[in-house]
Amino acid sequence: MKKLFVTILKIVVFFIGWVALFGSIDIPSDNPAIWRFFAELIPLTVMILLTVVFWLIEKKTVNIPIKENIGKGTLAGIVIGIIWIGAASSILIFSKQLEITDNNEVSFLWLWILSAFLNVIMQELLVRGYIYQLLKERYNLPAAVIVTTAIFALMHGGAFEAGVIPVINVVTMCLFTTALYESEKTILAPIMAHSIWNIIGAIILGGVSLADDYPSILAMTASDNKLLSGGPYKIEGSIVVTILNVVLMGIFYIRYRKTKRIEAQE
Repeated sequence: MKKLFVTILKIVVFFIGWVALFGSIDIPSDNPAIWRFFAELIPLTVMILLTVVFWLIEKKTVNIPIKENIGKGTLAGIVIGIIWIGAASSILIFSKQLEITDNNEVSFLWLWILSAFLNVIMQELLVRGYIYQLLKERYNLPAAVIVTTAIFALMHGGAFEAGVIPVINVVTMCLFTTALYESEKTILAPIMAHSIWNIIGAIILGGVSLADDYPSILAMTASDNKLLSGGPYKIEGSIVVTILNVVLMGIFYIRYRKTKRIEAQE
C-alpha cells in the first residue's frame, strides 16, 4: 500500500508541478507565430527540467530510452509516420470523403512547424517519459500503458465532445505509438511518428486538430458520411483512422513480442 501511495504521490506532484510552473508564465508577443512558439517551448522546457529532477531523485534508476537506437528508431518513426498519415489522408481524399477546397498563405511556416514539433516532444515526454517508466519499473508494462493512455486521452479532452470515434482514435493512437515505442526501444520513434502526423495532417492538410491558432496551408471539406469522413473533425474523426491505428498497433505489438522472445533466448 505504501508503494502505491508513494508512486501516486510522485505522479501527482510531477504533473501538478509541471502545470503550475509553466502556467504562471506570460508571453509578451503580438505575433501569433512567435507567441505559439514560446507557448510550446516553455512547457517543454519545464517538462525536461522536471524530468531531470525526478530522475535524480530516483537515483537514476528510472531511465527514459533516448540514446538507445537513435538512428534506427528515428528512421522507423519517420517511415511509420509517413505511412500513417499518408494512408489515412489518401484513402479519405481519393474516396472523396474529404475534399481539398481551398489553400492559404502561411507566414512563418517554419516556426509553426517547429512549434508543432516541440509540442509533440512535450506530449511524448509527459506520456512516455518519467511517469511511464516509473510505473513500468515499479509495477509492470500494463500498468504503465493503462495510466499513460488515460493521461493522453485527458490531454485531448476535445475528443470527448466530438463523439465515440474520435475518443477511440485518441486511445488507439496512444496504444499504437506505445507499441512502436516498446518495439523500437527509443522514445524517438513515437516522437517522429507523432510529429509527422501532426505537421502534415494539421499544418499542411488542415485535417488534424492542434491548438485553435495553428494555421493550415490547405483547407478540407468533409462529406456527409461522418463515420468515414470524420465530419467536422475530419481525419481524426474517421473510422478509417481507427482501423489503421488498430492494424499498426497489432504489427508493432507482434514485433515487440518477437523481440522479447529473442532476448529471452539469448
